[in-house]
Amino acid sequence: MSDDGTDPKDDRRPLTRLAQAGRRPEWTGMPGQPGGIVSPPVWRASTILYDDVAHLRKAAASSTHERLFYGRKGTPTAWSLADALTEMEPEAAGTMLYPSGVAAIGCALMAVLKPGDRLLMVDSAYDPTRNFCEQVLRPWGVETVYYDPTIGEGIAGLISDNTRAIFLESPGSLTFEVQDVPAITAIARDRGVTTLIDNTWATPLYLPALSLGVDISILACTKYIVGHSDVMMGSVSATEAWFPRLRQTAYLFGQMVSPDDAWLAARGLRTLGIRLRQHQDSALAIARWLEEQPEVARVLHPGLPSSPGHALWQRDFSGATGLFSFVLKGGDEKARAALIDGLAHFGIGYSWGGFESLALPVDPARYRSATRWEAEGPAVRLHIGLEDPADLIADLDAGLARFRAAA
Repeated sequence: MSDDGTDPKDDRRPLTRLAQAGRRPEWTGMPGQPGGIVSPPVWRASTILYDDVAHLRKAAASSTHERLFYGRKGTPTAWSLADALTEMEPEAAGTMLYPSGVAAIGCALMAVLKPGDRLLMVDSAYDPTRNFCEQVLRPWGVETVYYDPTIGEGIAGLISDNTRAIFLESPGSLTFEVQDVPAITAIARDRGVTTLIDNTWATPLYLPALSLGVDISILACTKYIVGHSDVMMGSVSATEAWFPRLRQTAYLFGQMVSPDDAWLAARGLRTLGIRLRQHQDSALAIARWLEEQPEVARVLHPGLPSSPGHALWQRDFSGATGLFSFVLKGGDEKARAALIDGLAHFGIGYSWGGFESLALPVDPARYRSATRWEAEGPAVRLHIGLEDPADLIADLDAGLARFRAAA
């Protein structure tokens, strides 16, 4: 603390936070011993032992958050990661960890909603999010109404007396529409409606969602937080008003992550800043190149001036990442497969956010109900990894030649 009682760390910039977050002395040192280690170690535990019955009773009667109680409530390895993710969201009161991004989305929604409520869900949402709404929430008595991702202030017209929550995903992970987050959250707060966002694409590093008025921010940490395609994990960070409910719901559902996975995610987090910068630069270079190719009808990347959401992206985001799509000019499934199947430097697989580049055929029309997806041809989603962009461009150039021949 400084002489005036303020914490000088409050002014830390994001990259400094990434390097220092989650490294409190209680995670890195031993009581009664000076000094400490750099990274919190792996604490594995199921049973926690108590000194006596009185100690056990006292522990059970008080808060178990960030206290050794039982393995399901976590150990310092997970708490330090949650602490670090909370520090990435300056408005967050706390963060809970989950075994996957879908688990994080589901538990966040269950913490907010009850039977009889209405949920407004963005029409460009991640497909498993839509499945959760239809296969879990709807039978449970929660109505889901899908809305145009570009609706902005028009969301006010969809809010009814029983509207409890609005779910955002900006940009959408297939078609990359950018939502007017501040406009939606301002209306939601005025009407007493809770807002949640899937912020996996940008992470809090590039979109400080809670600072823009969102109540609950969700990450599929499997992607950029971990960054190495070797851990499944999700996280939810919430404001002071919502964190206690979020934590209690996670405890009731028995949601937790293994300490080994938490340690790997924390290790990945330290390099998030430099990785995202490389993902951004390479992806933008490739997206600009694709825009110039005669076989490409459109490139769906918010960082391009040609994107309909570019102005909102410039206003609200401080960067872009490595995931975007492009629409081919004509052609069919066979021609698209010819493009993808022969790629040498792109894997074919779900997920994204790792160091490796991926190419995936996507068909957004299957996942729309409030809006229509119409395109000039089939679409391909790319995740641009950490390879040299010149090699990736040459690979795509050969792929477009195969597309021409097949089409």
